[in-house]
Amino acid sequence: MMKKTALVTGANKGIGFGIAKHLGLSGWQVIVGARNEERAQQAINQLKALGIDVLGWVNIELTDLVGIESAAQAIAEQYPELSLLVNNAGIPGDMSVASGDTSLSDIKATIDVNFIGTFALTKGLLPLLAKNKGRIVNVTVPSDISPYWHPLAYVASKAAQNAMMGVMAMEFQQDGTPVEIFSVHPGPTTTDLNGNMALPGFHDIETVGQKMAALINDGQNHQGEFIELYPIVKEN
Repeated sequence: MMKKTALVTGANKGIGFGIAKHLGLSGWQVIVGARNEERAQQAINQLKALGIDVLGWVNIELTDLVGIESAAQAIAEQYPELSLLVNNAGIPGDMSVASGDTSLSDIKATIDVNFIGTFALTKGLLPLLAKNKGRIVNVTVPSDISPYWHPLAYVASKAAQNAMMGVMAMEFQQDGTPVEIFSVHPGPTTTDLNGNMALPGFHDIETVGQKMAALINDGQNHQGEFIELYPIVKEN
């Protein structure tokens, strides 16, 4: 049986590394998407030490639209069996400021990466994923505004990404495109993105990576779903 192949963006650290690791341990071949060769290579060495079948790495800089286009072409040529794209890479934006104090440049930079870059990569790989009856999984946060945590640049960029997922899922169903797309909110996780914050209720990369891989491997159709690995419990 041919092994299944997954590309995970931002797989050199954090949640992306956890997802790549647990997909790999469950039998997937993994392609590491990263912005930096040295960090990609470190991740590859760690994954290979665990016996994971890493096919290589692809330079994906989500602010470089021309680079994304050529990366998508290179992936189609080198890894024609790709059937899973995990859109995990993203930037936090400035999470320390109130919405009225958020700079326009920060809003733009965050949306450029988290929405426009992610959309460009998804669009570039769509023909290949359709050919392989593949799936797209986005790592995101809810569009509903949480009273506890609501950095505007980040939340807005992810809300746009969630809209992309919803629209694509609906169109795939309407026009019979054999691609499944869904979004996953890992819940509060201790990573570099939030300065390694570790409050009560936070989970670690290992746990989240394991749960994400289990979800991807569950054999269910999740077209258009927004899945929370750890739903936030609303206080009464």
